[in-house]
Amino acid sequence: MEKEKLKLNNKRTILVGLAFLSISAFWQMYDNVVPKILTLTFHMPESLAGVIMAADNILALFLLPLFGGLSDRTNTKLGRRMPYILGGTAGAVILMNLLPILDNSYAAEAAPFKFASFVVVLGLLLIAMGTYRSPAVALMPDVTPKPLRSKGNAIINLMGAVGGIIYLGVAAVLYPKSKVEGLAHVDYQPLFIIVSALMAAAVVILLLTIREPKLASENQALEKKHPEWDLARDDGSGNEILPKPVKKSLGFLLASIALWFIGYNGVTTWFTTYIDVVMGEGLGGASTCLMVATGGAIVSYIPIGVVASKIGRKKTILGGVILLAVCFLLGGILTNVFDSINIIMYIAFALVGLAWAAINVNSLPMVVEMCKGSDVGKFTGYYYTASMAAQVITPVIAGWLLEHVGYWTLFPYAALFVGLSFVTMLFVKHGDVKAEPKRGLNAFEDMDD
Repeated sequence: MEKEKLKLNNKRTILVGLAFLSISAFWQMYDNVVPKILTLTFHMPESLAGVIMAADNILALFLLPLFGGLSDRTNTKLGRRMPYILGGTAGAVILMNLLPILDNSYAAEAAPFKFASFVVVLGLLLIAMGTYRSPAVALMPDVTPKPLRSKGNAIINLMGAVGGIIYLGVAAVLYPKSKVEGLAHVDYQPLFIIVSALMAAAVVILLLTIREPKLASENQALEKKHPEWDLARDDGSGNEILPKPVKKSLGFLLASIALWFIGYNGVTTWFTTYIDVVMGEGLGGASTCLMVATGGAIVSYIPIGVVASKIGRKKTILGGVILLAVCFLLGGILTNVFDSINIIMYIAFALVGLAWAAINVNSLPMVVEMCKGSDVGKFTGYYYTASMAAQVITPVIAGWLLEHVGYWTLFPYAALFVGLSFVTMLFVKHGDVKAEPKRGLNAFEDMDD
């Protein structure tokens, strides 16, 4: 009877996703605006600006597992994760609004200490963001039963996409080409204020609507009724440990995550340059392709979560890996056969988005499935360590191949590493808990609030 009652609380999951919405809005702005400030205001060479832009991924290798693990051991009236979410957001909101002030000041009158101040503030901002990403993402598994975490993660990813879209809409309204063309310097202060206000509002709503300690306690009580969900075992001294087969699965899963991020991020990093060199298309054409891929992912998140609950996470991921590798191979062919971007390429990129959704929605739930409830933050950190490590090295490797071998290598490179992740995923034997299939009208109960 208990399984019949098991359903995802969509409204609550959406509210939990507000933390990820704020994070995604920030990073979308950071990736779009900070490189412009570094190169146009501070006249920094692209290579040096690239090093600074990679600093967030390098810091993430250390900060995300650290603060994920710290949040596991935190115990306050607000819960384990909420203090980090509140503190990290507050610090980020203050620090990020100093950046355009320093940018504008330097543009008005250049001075070395202003540049140094900008770099210091930027570093502190990255640390502030790093303190709460793992706790924010770990909040969903904390309050969601294990079999429903793929559906929960689908909603979390959708909320992240909404954050990015809100930023893009605000930026498009504030800075159309007609307003910024020909300007010696662009003032980004209004944009930073609006995004920081969005971040603050999202987290305040989260605080007011989600009672983390109560919900986490209820979920822990539910999971105690289902010991078959727990892969950790008592070592005989009262401590829970992962059995060797589960550790092996975790290792292969983390390797898979790194491999498919190497392939995927290699394309997203270099595609704009690639499409310009190979097809002569400008930024607009490249951006449209990437936007189509994002749109394909957005419309796929919820259906993919449902599919995974029916056929399992591993099968869904393997299907996504096959589709992604095929699409990358097809992308290499199409970009060399055609002289301009066309509908066939748009279809291929929409399928890239679908494939990435199938992979992304299910991989984090599989990681946290392998840990006991008290270690969700630490295991979330493991996930981000694998993905961030890949995003640190792949721009360098792919860039070296483009420069020394040829631009034709980009898509085969991506397809190769995605294909290798299929092999490593075959050795993952754990983390594929799924809800009991429902029939008839009961199938619709998961859509209830």
